[in-house]
Amino acid sequence: MFKTIYRYIGRQYLTWFLTLLLILVGIITLFEFIEMSRRASDRPEIGLLLTLALTALKMPQTVELVFHFTVLFSTMFTFWRLSRNHELVIARASGVSAWQFLAPVVIIAALIGGLKITAVNPVSSAMYDRYQGLVDRYFSGETNLLEISRGGLWLRQRNADGLSVLFAEGAGSEELVLDGVVVFLFDDSERYRGRIDADRATLRDGFWELRNARIRMAGEPGRSADPYRLATDFTPQTIDDSFAAPQTMSFWVLPDFIRTLEETGFSSLRHRLHYQSLLAQPLLLASMVLFGAAFSLRHSRRGGTLPMLIAGVSTGFLLFIAQDVMYALGLAETIPVIMAAWTPALLSALIGSAMLLHFEDG
Repeated sequence: MFKTIYRYIGRQYLTWFLTLLLILVGIITLFEFIEMSRRASDRPEIGLLLTLALTALKMPQTVELVFHFTVLFSTMFTFWRLSRNHELVIARASGVSAWQFLAPVVIIAALIGGLKITAVNPVSSAMYDRYQGLVDRYFSGETNLLEISRGGLWLRQRNADGLSVLFAEGAGSEELVLDGVVVFLFDDSERYRGRIDADRATLRDGFWELRNARIRMAGEPGRSADPYRLATDFTPQTIDDSFAAPQTMSFWVLPDFIRTLEETGFSSLRHRLHYQSLLAQPLLLASMVLFGAAFSLRHSRRGGTLPMLIAGVSTGFLLFIAQDVMYALGLAETIPVIMAAWTPALLSALIGSAMLLHFEDG
């Protein structure tokens, strides 16, 4: 009997979840298309097809942000409908407690969270990466200036002196200092002019200060300089912004990229925080079920659908704000990364459980 009830409640929940998710996807897609059309209105090179492509590429990333709203609302509608049809009354009379008919929904929500980070996120991040590339190309005219690999990092800069490509084996921890530097010099037509080898490069205001530099220009004898100034338009903020955003990287790729960042001496804070936030998603979505059940079960017995909806929407937004606040504190290194990523999910689970215990068991 219990298996039949569990399957029935699970099927009802999945139906509502998929229905609400499709509705939200439609609404979000419409608003994204309107916004993209507005941004492209003064750019004749961006036609309707490209606008539609940009909208479609960004949509999965935006939908990921509203997953917990979908879980919360689908839980509320599922239990409100079951209570309204007196199906939960019959289940209780047959000896099924609130915790028992919540179990299949909690499990499904946790599985949805696992599917979100292992299957949906890789697709979403790949599409968002493509979206960012197109936006940089058509709206800002910029491309990523920095690439990081196992061997080191590459920086590409262009100024009045021409094009320079910097390779470094690693970076210092205190200020922007690159170790084991090789600079390849090109003219405006990207013809090779020469190279500079240096033990260290430090970013100053408007130039790189190269220590123990060995300069080899094409057709000229080699010479040394200590220090040597290489003009640049880079700032620490420019270089930091050139890192691939965590949202453009798959859940499966992030651990290796984090290790590479740390090996080359750059901060991996943003990427570690994003990775831990992804790991916390199953627990966060499961806690949304507890909140949704607490509101819908309580109000459905006492009457008043409107208060239930207001309470649910308010809770969803408060949790969203709390998650953003903790994320910001983590980025500011005010609190540890683990705490910033997991606290919203843990607190949501504890508060949701406490509310259910109060409403159901007195």
